[in-house]
Amino acid sequence: MTGALLLAGCSGGDKPDKPAPSPDLSGKPAAVAVNRGPFLSGPVRAPKRGALVGAWIKPDELTHVGRLAAVDTLENDLGRRLSIINTYRRFEQMVGTSSDKEFLAQGATLMVSWATGDNRSILDGEHDDLIRKQARAIRKIHRPVLLRMRWEMDRPNLRATMWSGGDYIAAWKYVRAIFKQERANNVSWVWCPTAEGFIRGDAPDFYPGDDQVDWTCVDVYAGEVFRPIGQLMGPFLQWAAQHPKPIVIGEFGVAKAWGSAGRAAWLKDAARTFKANPQIKAVAYFESDPEGNGPTKQFQLTGDKPAFKAFHALVKDPYFNP
Repeated sequence: MTGALLLAGCSGGDKPDKPAPSPDLSGKPAAVAVNRGPFLSGPVRAPKRGALVGAWIKPDELTHVGRLAAVDTLENDLGRRLSIINTYRRFEQMVGTSSDKEFLAQGATLMVSWATGDNRSILDGEHDDLIRKQARAIRKIHRPVLLRMRWEMDRPNLRATMWSGGDYIAAWKYVRAIFKQERANNVSWVWCPTAEGFIRGDAPDFYPGDDQVDWTCVDVYAGEVFRPIGQLMGPFLQWAAQHPKPIVIGEFGVAKAWGSAGRAAWLKDAARTFKANPQIKAVAYFESDPEGNGPTKQFQLTGDKPAFKAFHALVKDPYFNP
């Protein structure tokens, strides 16, 4: 999990080359993905109106108690329960821990970000037992789950294990077939590359197809580049608007490098952008300061009063309480 946290949505150097001019966050956000549904979204149903809101909250200790404490603290500060709890798992880490069960008992939906391994070794059958074990573990929780199978698969630093878009697609279908054999029918399959992958143009090469995916997804950060979220994920929204799937923003965050006022303005603009694109049916903030990363890769809002206030306004908005 540590590696996943260090790398999620963050690439490149620790500092911007030079201070960037503040973007214009006052304009009307672009309405691109305007399909309101209804959608066939698998066991985790997309709301008819508005969007669910959730987060990954990095705990002080990666234990069951630590995870519960981290989520409870943020929820107490926000004055509401989160609808989605994002959780990261290495290939061999099973779903259904004590903290997973507690979050489910509180009414949350788990979004499992599962770091599956080398796609060609999956296709060679080397991990069948592990995949079956995970399918059974997810089936046994008896609650709908959002499953991000190898999220951010388009990252260049993962190419050695992803191999190619074709290999990823084949592995996706292979794993999904095993889940079907194990009757793990409580999974909504979430395909989640990076916003940068759509800017480069290579992310769509990894798409398994509308018949294989229940939710499309993107991870988008104002990290090294401080631009409105609508610009950062614009190419993704253009692509997603052509596919009849609900969208979840799997991770989003704004770096501490851009200052409290800039972060607050960015988050206010993010809320307006989500509303302008009603195909977005869920959003999850990346509430974490990954260890060893510079200021452009630190996204925790807690402790930054103006930024946290803007996020608090988002989560208390009735639109994000469908």
